[in-house]
Amino acid sequence: MARKILVVDDTRNVLTMINDFLISQDYEVFTAADGREAMDVYHAVNPDLILLDIMMPNMDGYQFITQLRKESDVPVIMITAKQQEAEIIKGFDLGADDYITKPFRLRELLVRMRAVLRRAAPMDENRPGLIIGDVELDYNRHLVTKQGLPIVLTPLEFHVLEMLMRAAGKVVKRADLCIGLMENGYTGSEATLKIHIRNLRQKLDDDPDQPMYIETIFGIGYRFIGETA
Repeated sequence: MARKILVVDDTRNVLTMINDFLISQDYEVFTAADGREAMDVYHAVNPDLILLDIMMPNMDGYQFITQLRKESDVPVIMITAKQQEAEIIKGFDLGADDYITKPFRLRELLVRMRAVLRRAAPMDENRPGLIIGDVELDYNRHLVTKQGLPIVLTPLEFHVLEMLMRAAGKVVKRADLCIGLMENGYTGSEATLKIHIRNLRQKLDDDPDQPMYIETIFGIGYRFIGETA
């Protein structure tokens, strides 16, 4: 069955270009010209991935993803002309999984899409989960729980937590975390990594001044506190 992609962009030629290319790659494509229309389309078709422009009328990309994350963790790739790091970090902070800046090559977009879809897909193999203290990471259900209660993570946050929990009790260098992200199709800058760590701490109810789960090793990287069960 073809994967469903929602493309959101107010520039007609960009929308048409991406639409035609993805159809040629055997995707089922739906389009929207702004965030409000995109929300209606999302509810109607339940896409597997959203390609999201930022600067749009009525409801821009930031407003759209803020609303979307209240109800769904569907993967989102930002497509934007904004190249300032602060704007990119804002997108990640709101729950985006990756970004690509205009102008871009369609083949590069395809590679990023495949990587994000792969990371978001359920595992086919029965991999043993990780249990450290009261936190459990289940590969097969792509689920993290704390004290038995589910914690909603984006696919990217799940991957960062997985890398830290696999090396529980040991320091994972920032550079190694960034490389791990890039190998799985994500943007691996240290600035955005800090945002993902902060988001994980907030979702784990971690106090940055007295971390219970993710400890910062200044000048080196991060360590998940505890050892695997």
